[in-house]
Amino acid sequence: MTEDLVIKLGQDALRTTAMLAAPLLISTLVVGLAVSIFQALTQINEATLTFIPKMIVVAAVIVLAGPWMMDVLTSYTSTLIENIPVMVRE
Repeated sequence: MTEDLVIKLGQDALRTTAMLAAPLLISTLVVGLAVSIFQALTQINEATLTFIPKMIVVAAVIVLAGPWMMDVLTSYTSTLIENIPVMVRE
């Protein structure tokens, strides 16, 4: 295994991780920001107020983007497994 191959594997792993985490992180960021603005406008200082909307949004994103996320992960994993003989020879 060459250094270039190891770097490429690391980059692909990080890219796949970012692609899978982005929908969840962005949606919770938007909901958290919206709830924070609502709290600032109404002067409600409840720390636990953000948890329920975030949990609902995460569940909705998993339901909506779950098939795409599984497709990306399955594609990455199958490509990685298929390329094992090539990687070992290098």
